[in-house]
Amino acid sequence: MISAVVLTHNNEDVICKTLESVSWCDERIIVDDNSTDRTLEVVKPYDVIIIQHALNDDFSTQRNIGLAKAKGEWVLFVDSDEIVPIALQKEILSLPKDDKYIGYYVNRKDILFGRELRYGETANVKLLRLAKKGTGVWVRPVHETWNVRGPVASFTTPLLHYPHKSVSAFLSQINRYTTINAKVFFDQGIRTSALQIIMYPIAKFIQNYIFRLGFLDGVAGLVIAIMMSFHSFLTRGKIWELQQKNI
Repeated sequence: MISAVVLTHNNEDVICKTLESVSWCDERIIVDDNSTDRTLEVVKPYDVIIIQHALNDDFSTQRNIGLAKAKGEWVLFVDSDEIVPIALQKEILSLPKDDKYIGYYVNRKDILFGRELRYGETANVKLLRLAKKGTGVWVRPVHETWNVRGPVASFTTPLLHYPHKSVSAFLSQINRYTTINAKVFFDQGIRTSALQIIMYPIAKFIQNYIFRLGFLDGVAGLVIAIMMSFHSFLTRGKIWELQQKNI
């Protein structure tokens, strides 16, 4: 038995395609962060279990809630802006019953503004998204990871990711994530300086656009490089802000 877990928050425009791509799973669970749009209405035809729980700036807790609710031997995590292609579905369904692996990584391909990103830090991200229940938990409030105990392998077919329907949506997400990131870093004792606030974003842009060949992705690659640089700037700037509040 395979359970699919999806986190949602105001995803009425994309969630149906995601749920259709996991319709073959034996169970579909949605952990919803108090959506105020039509998300909970449009998902009803897909025979889903709905759990409403405020995010409270902690994605790991949301995922662990879904993990605890899942009844399947295997649990598959898919974000609301991701799609499981048929080839990946077939790979998952063909796993042997006596599989020696307890988890599987997938490569995630980003498709931004209609273009597949082949370069930069967001291209071909490797994520652990399928594992046997009871082998581990999710950790870290943001950019969370699934820590499992046992041997893992990788699928060959990528998971498709359609992030940021607009630049405005991209900026909104960056603002939210960097607030969480900054607090996590600050609580870990990490501090920043004017030099870091200047240099980290510059280094991030050079890394993504030059060293990781983001320029080969055209305008989309430029947008990503600038946005990730801005992400770095906001994280350091918000750490500095926390420092001032705690003087």
